[in-house]
This record gives sequence, C-alpha cells and structure tokens, in this order.
Amino acid sequence: MLVPFIPIAIVLDLAHASATVIFATSALGVIPTAALMGKATEELAARSGPGIGGFLNVTFGNAPELIIAVFALKEGLQEVVKASLIGSILGNVLLVMGGAMFVGGLRRERQTFDATAAGVQVSLLLLAVIALIMPAVFQLVSGGGLPSPTAQSKHFSGDLQTMSVAVSLVLLATYAAGLFFSLKTHKDLFNPVHHDEGEEGDGEPWTVRRAVTMLAIAGVAVGVMSEILVGSISEASASIGLSPFFVGLIVVAIVGNAAEHWVAIYFASRDKMDLSVNIAIGSSAQIALFVAPVLVLLSFVVGEFPMALVFNGFELTAALLAVLIATNVATDGESTWFEGLQLLAVYVVFGTVFYFV
Repeated sequence: MLVPFIPIAIVLDLAHASATVIFATSALGVIPTAALMGKATEELAARSGPGIGGFLNVTFGNAPELIIAVFALKEGLQEVVKASLIGSILGNVLLVMGGAMFVGGLRRERQTFDATAAGVQVSLLLLAVIALIMPAVFQLVSGGGLPSPTAQSKHFSGDLQTMSVAVSLVLLATYAAGLFFSLKTHKDLFNPVHHDEGEEGDGEPWTVRRAVTMLAIAGVAVGVMSEILVGSISEASASIGLSPFFVGLIVVAIVGNAAEHWVAIYFASRDKMDLSVNIAIGSSAQIALFVAPVLVLLSFVVGEFPMALVFNGFELTAALLAVLIATNVATDGESTWFEGLQLLAVYVVFGTVFYFV
C-alpha cells in the first residue's frame, strides 16, 4: 500500500514541491523499501547457514538507517545522525518491545522468553551506552561543552576524534565477538527462526537469484528515498514547527525501523516473545555496536569534518534510562501487558520532552 509513495516522492522532489510534502511522502516511501530489504536479507540468510546468515543480517539488518545516516553526514547534519541513532535505540527497547509486550499480553496472563539470551543482548547494549557516555564525560571534565540539540554540528578536538575512533573499534570488536558467541559457541541460545517464519503462510521461499535481485532493487530504492528524505529535513522541520532534533530522534528513527517494528509486534501477537525480544534488543545493540561506530569511521571521508562520538545530555540520559528499564524488564524471562504499557509510557515521556526542545 505504501509503494506508490516512492514514485510520488521522486516526482515531487523533481518538481521542487513543498519540503513538508516531500518529507512526508519520502518518509512513507522508505518503509516499503526497508521492508523489502529485510525480506530479501532473511531469504538469503535462510539459505546460507547461521554463519553467513548472521553476516548478512549484520550487513543489511540496519541498512536503511545506515543509508539515511550516510546521506545526513554528507549534508553536514551530524546532530541529526546522532539523534537518529539514539532514537533507534529508544524506539527498539521502548516502543517496539513495549508494543510487543502490550499486544502479546492482552490475551494472555503472561508470556515467556529466554532470559539468558535477552540478558546477553542487554549486556551488550549497556556496554555500548557506557562507551557512548565516557567521551562525553571526557569532554565535560576537560572544560568543553556537549553538543546542543538545536545548534549546528560542532568540530571537536583532535584528541576527542582519536578517542572516538578507538572507542568505535572496541565496539566493533565486541560486536564481532558477540556474533561469534551467538552463532558459534552458544548458538543453542539463539536458534535460527526461519522455519517458524515460513509456517506463517508467507508463500514459497525465494530463490537465491530472486533474493539478490530484490536486495539490489531495495538498496537502490532506499538510497533514493533516503537522499530525498534527508534533503528535506531542515526545511520541512522548520515549516511544521519541529526541531531537526525531534525529527531525527522520533520521526526518522521510526521510519527507518518501521518494518522491524511491525514484525516484532506481529510475532508477539502469535505468542513468540523470544523472537520479539530478540528483534527489539538485538536491533538496538546492532545500532549501538555496529552502525554508530561505522558512521564515525565513515565520517572521515563523508562530510566536512569527522563526527565525534559525543552526544548531548538529552540523548545520553534517555539512552541510559531506557537501557536500565529494559534490563529490569527483560532479564526475568516473563512479560505482561502492563510491563509493555510501562515501556510505552516512558517512550511517550521522552517524546514529549524532546518535542519542547
């Protein structure tokens, strides 16, 4: 149903229509392209075994968010990039997991999931948040200020840029070790779920050629939609009275993860909370441990100056609190609709505060 917005957004962009209309149509156009990319990736992963399948999921699992962020870096919108990264983490652990627990728990007294697997993912996410906080602490202690959510991107010192690269490499190495842990040494905790997905009536499995073709088409489409979306952010946010900070944290983050959001809630409604929790927390960990460090490294060749791994106070506080409440909810291996409602309430509180920034 959303596919027609892809050509509509392209036509409106070529016709130099209102930035607000272009932003809205391109945001809607990103959703089906991201869904197609996710479907093609899953089909390829199902045929290539857990090792290569895990690599494919790492490479393409958050490709839409990564592509959007690269275009934003190119436009010099580093604060929007950082906001979208934190927004993806908040959206996954609060909005997605909260929505999944709420919907899945409406018809059941409680749902269960593997607490050990969830605990591993949450630990990875907590490690990532610690790594995101320490450069900011260094910046404050050394007498510098944190970035402003409403100001242009700030050029930080050489020491901070070097520190950002070093921290990024540690995060990438940790994520690689996490993959080895989940796909090799302790793969019984992270069982492949493709056979479950096939039982839901998704039709005949795709051939490798079809999956690769669809992945290529989706990649091009995501790139086109992302370029149009990013090009209209500044003007559109000013037109509708929203800060680029709010747009990056809430709107762009939700758009980039819309397909994953729907899948997680769908599986929860089918009483498959293991899948839902793994999608929600795993996607957040992937954003923090893989996408964010990759963007720091890419910023040395894309954009006017490198992006330091320093976030503003709103972003750091929200990320830390979100991970703490996710840890409290996810480590007991059980969920109810009320726990889901609590996570959703926290997300609404954050969104309300971000709206007034």
